[in-house]
Amino acid sequence: MKIEGKTAIITGGASGLGEAVVRRFVSLGANVLMLDLNEERGMALVNELGAQAAFIKTDISVPEDVQQSVDFAKDKFGQIDIVVNCAGIPSGAKVASKKGPHDLAYFKKVIDINLTGIFDVIRSAAFQMLQNELNDEGGRGVIINTSSIAAFDGQVGQAAYTASKAALVGMTLPLARDLAGDGIRVLTICPGLFDTPMMAKLPEQVRVDLAKTVPFPSKLGDPDEFAMLAQQIVENPMLNGETIRLDGAIRMTAK
Repeated sequence: MKIEGKTAIITGGASGLGEAVVRRFVSLGANVLMLDLNEERGMALVNELGAQAAFIKTDISVPEDVQQSVDFAKDKFGQIDIVVNCAGIPSGAKVASKKGPHDLAYFKKVIDINLTGIFDVIRSAAFQMLQNELNDEGGRGVIINTSSIAAFDGQVGQAAYTASKAALVGMTLPLARDLAGDGIRVLTICPGLFDTPMMAKLPEQVRVDLAKTVPFPSKLGDPDEFAMLAQQIVENPMLNGETIRLDGAIRMTAK
């Protein structure tokens, strides 16, 4: 699918990997709607990027927010062609410790945002994509989800996060099969260690040491490298139902 002239919804689009996708897709001629909670940052990007970019404050764990945002994209740009789901939250807690068992409410919150909220965006956007005319490739849309290498190599304290990210991997193929007859492709990217705002909070020496654990290239990933893969997925019509690790061949240790 050609990106120029298409409309993309990017969840978590105001920072990190999502922001990189927004910038790349706008540069390629797409109309982009950012869904994020950071209104200040989202509107700053709109002011910087111009009329091709729009923002709507959205909590993807709230169904009413999701429906309002999808409707907004359709009303503003005419149709929805691409979804890139980058929204999510981290977690860090052992299943049990001397302090007590893992907080169940927080486990549910991670699942609500990282999995259920993402699925809500997918189902709502896919319904709108069904109304699109077939393009030259016989397609109507592309949906890309962001999982993590934690889906395969979850570390100590990542039970909730890994559960949410592994579920995204697990539902990639059935979602692709659900939508294949209507010309909508579904794929998942599993990024490794990327230089995002979350990583920027770590001490510099920790960042340097983490980069050295990546076999090659031994560095933190540039968010635009993630955006580049999102572009390549959209543009290559034979990519479907697949999960792609983008990690420099790293395999995470237990800690």
